[in-house]
Amino acid sequence: MKKRYSGPQIVAKLREADVLIGQGKTVAEVCREIEISQQTYYRWRQKYGGMSPEMIKELKGLQKENTRLRRVIADQALDMAILKEINSKNS
Repeated sequence: MKKRYSGPQIVAKLREADVLIGQGKTVAEVCREIEISQQTYYRWRQKYGGMSPEMIKELKGLQKENTRLRRVIADQALDMAILKEINSKNS
């Protein structure tokens, strides 16, 4: 069984699950057929339900940008703290 799926793969599996549930299968049967656990199904449904593959790509891009910006802010805060310390020693 595969450990990691990409965003578009998750959306495809969720759409396949919707079709199978629409055919009258239970969630347990569907999860067995698409080879994921029920816990994974519900977690994916909560996180990715109703998303298109394009939206997932955009979400991943925004998450990367957010991480980068947090690093920049942390670096700036560190630089400011160092400058304040140097300034207080000089006074």
